[in-house]
Amino acid sequence: MGNLLKVLTCTELEQGPNFFLDFENAQPTDCERDVWNQVNAVLQDSESILSGLQAYKGAGQEIREAIQNPNDMLLQERAWNSVCPLVIRLKRLYGFSLRLERALQSLLESLTCPPYTPTQHLEKEQALAKQFAEILHFTLRFDELKMRIPAIQNDFSYYRRTISRNRINNMNLDIEREVNNEMANRMSLFYAEATPMLKTLSTTTTNFVTENKTLPLENTTDVLSTMASVCKVMLETPDYTCRFNSEDTLLFCMRVMVGVIILYDHVHPNGAFNKSSKIDMKGCIKVLKEQPADNVEGLLNALKFTTKHLHDESTPKNIRSMLQ
Repeated sequence: MGNLLKVLTCTELEQGPNFFLDFENAQPTDCERDVWNQVNAVLQDSESILSGLQAYKGAGQEIREAIQNPNDMLLQERAWNSVCPLVIRLKRLYGFSLRLERALQSLLESLTCPPYTPTQHLEKEQALAKQFAEILHFTLRFDELKMRIPAIQNDFSYYRRTISRNRINNMNLDIEREVNNEMANRMSLFYAEATPMLKTLSTTTTNFVTENKTLPLENTTDVLSTMASVCKVMLETPDYTCRFNSEDTLLFCMRVMVGVIILYDHVHPNGAFNKSSKIDMKGCIKVLKEQPADNVEGLLNALKFTTKHLHDESTPKNIRSMLQ
């Protein structure tokens, strides 16, 4: 059965089919190659994007000195010259989110199209499923980093304020061609989100469902719920986790599981926490809580603060209490 092995049938578990998916070694078939190449061109830049974000230091001191000494033009210029390259970097990060959006759209089209069921797609297109997982993994890593860098919004706010007020006597304004007012507005909305990449994926998935009216909603939500089951079973089954060549794959599975739960919760009308959900939320949360706290604190917070339906009346109290 290749890298994807069936471990439970639909009749054995109401939550649906569960699989072991080889996230480490899945390779594209000829049928997957075109989409895989398109998505790979985006994903191959993901590590440099994360490195750039991790290295972001900000211009807090220069900005404070400029604000405290509004008549000192040397300090104004120093702050401006410190902020401009940071804004260019922020534009690159934002631009990557647009590329990621298009990549996710292509994957959703491939993994949900008739005549195959979502489960059959995951069986036949394991490399695309792996790329979908890699997008989710990147997204949660990006947002975890971004939440720890308040300098991003401070720097960008200073840039926008400076541009709007006489442009500091027309100092070096080449950057305005790079980040004009329209681009600045879009970037501002992106960085205002606590989890901007997750917001991008949620919006993309919701728009995909809305725009493809002839495609049953279940085609999309079943891909998400099946991926959640894949990760849950892999995490709770020692016979599968021992197959991982890298310890990082364990955290990879956790991030992917949380990512698909959040997407499911945003896309499905009843959300992921409802009793009718095809995701075993109790089991998923239990698996997370069995991992080292340092690895899962951010993921549990993502379930608490970036899902849409956790606080609905239909959410069982025991699920809510597990996430307190």
